[in-house]
Amino acid sequence: MNCNDWIAGFLASDPPRSKSLVVTIFGDAIVPHGGMVWLGSLIELLAPFGVNDRLLRTAVFRLAQEGWLGAQRDGRRSSYAITAPAMARFVHAYRRIYAPLNVHWDGSWTLVLNGDGALNAAERSAVRKELLWEGYSVIAPGIMGHPAADGPALDELLKRLGVDGKLYVVQGKAMRQVSGRPLSELVAAGWDVSGVAQGYQHFIAQFGPLLAAVQAAVADGGLAPQQAYVIRTLLIHAYRRVQLHDPQLPVELLPTPWPGALAYELTRAIYLAVFAAAEQHIDTTLRREDPSAPAAEPAFFDRFGGLA
Repeated sequence: MNCNDWIAGFLASDPPRSKSLVVTIFGDAIVPHGGMVWLGSLIELLAPFGVNDRLLRTAVFRLAQEGWLGAQRDGRRSSYAITAPAMARFVHAYRRIYAPLNVHWDGSWTLVLNGDGALNAAERSAVRKELLWEGYSVIAPGIMGHPAADGPALDELLKRLGVDGKLYVVQGKAMRQVSGRPLSELVAAGWDVSGVAQGYQHFIAQFGPLLAAVQAAVADGGLAPQQAYVIRTLLIHAYRRVQLHDPQLPVELLPTPWPGALAYELTRAIYLAVFAAAEQHIDTTLRREDPSAPAAEPAFFDRFGGLA
């Protein structure tokens, strides 16, 4: 199987949804180039996936309604950019995607408590939704926790929701002098990672054959820029769908072997093989409408532990 056969088979069997694909392309390809794109270039970037002009316009309209994208007009041309409030969420989410799976457990838990009912119903619902998305679990009524919380990300989340200073946020460990249950048992009670594991296994089954095809193409002279871009986009789109459901538990608290580790290494290997050629296509496409479109920012090359 060559790369074109794999792409055609993937798009026929598991075509990405337009709106979700736009989010993937913004996060993976447009944010590193300044976060803004003209509509004509965006149409060109979506075309290889079978997304036509009408579907794209509908997708960006809905993303704008939801506060993810902002639109501007210059005469008859339109451009779209990540809004300032959404940019922090994009950066955090995509940092998770490209970061190595090396979170270790120090034996502590971070707990978020709504002890005295300081939040109203809408605030409680928003906090619960966002913390679940961040991988937290409901430990008990009014208490959510995680064994490897990202402190700055939690602080940004609470500030964004306008509830900073309204909740108790504590970090605790088991007391050695007390014969209590191991805190590690909270994982089994709070998370069912079997679905995430199955998602990773499905991803590996889909993209394992692609790695061999990419390696063969590179050995035979390399990939065409658009071909590399399509592979990179489908790769990150599929990996993102699984990885963002992963609660990011420390490696010591995960089943062994954990398929997420193999999925990460597979994603990294394919990304490293195609990213440079894909960047050629992205640069060319963005600069067709905007000759001053910036090259990828230096932070882009830190992805997956370093792209050099």
